[in-house]
Amino acid sequence: MFIALLEAMRPRQWAKNVFVLAAIAFGQRLHDKGAIVWSLGAFIIFCFLSSSVYIVNDVVDAEQDRQHPMKRKRPIASGRLPMAVALPSAILLAGLSMVLSRAIGVDFAVCAGIYLVLNLLYSFALKHVVIVDVLCVAIFFVLRAAAGAEAINVEISRWLVICTLTLALFIALSKRRHELVLLEENASAHRVSLTEYTPYLLDQMISVATASTLMAYVLYTVDTRTIDAFGRAFASIDASPLIYTIPCVVFGIFRYLYLIHQKGEGGDPDRVILSDRPFFVNLLVWVGIVAAVVYVG
Repeated sequence: MFIALLEAMRPRQWAKNVFVLAAIAFGQRLHDKGAIVWSLGAFIIFCFLSSSVYIVNDVVDAEQDRQHPMKRKRPIASGRLPMAVALPSAILLAGLSMVLSRAIGVDFAVCAGIYLVLNLLYSFALKHVVIVDVLCVAIFFVLRAAAGAEAINVEISRWLVICTLTLALFIALSKRRHELVLLEENASAHRVSLTEYTPYLLDQMISVATASTLMAYVLYTVDTRTIDAFGRAFASIDASPLIYTIPCVVFGIFRYLYLIHQKGEGGDPDRVILSDRPFFVNLLVWVGIVAAVVYVG
């Protein structure tokens, strides 16, 4: 049962909480040991918070998950983890997370509390409302980034918020499209909001999110505040050295679109990122260039 509980906590999806660490990375605070400790603490807290929400969501969606070819194997949907054990575990994780959040700071605890409440609203109601469902998912990522900034008392960049929001929308819409295509006539039995979507509508939304993400990132690299923080690429180029990461961002988004449309992927972003070698190598190159720009150049 312990293994089933650990599986229900979805540790593989803790990778999403890396957005909590965005502030310390782009805020040039990785040399600050205190900031590192607070950021790692914030990351762990959000891992516990997200796990508590995953468990609650699986309890609420148990019957619908049994209609899904993959989700039916989850511990609660399959019956390996009784709800009598799952719910108290979720409450314990959420309570512990909020107590630890207050130790980091009031503003961080507020972000964590909003994240928890909005997730619960999403699990019980908002995920059934078309468009609102994907907006909520995107806001969850923004709250992670904002909480990471509050944990180390740095100002969160407006571009970090915009890029996080548009990228999260892109991923959330891609996941909805994968569910709709995979489940076909059983889509409505798995998620009510899927009855309001069509592949064509989602493709249009994904196109808007794709263009918005690319444009937001490009504008971030040429913003005067970014140039002031990281310097110029060249004296004759009115942009920061982060402009050299644009090809990586373009390739990453286009590669993800390729995997969605040509390979039928997109339902599990964490697995796609780690299992697709070109995507993963491109991600490593992007991280390497960013690290060089932020901490070396």
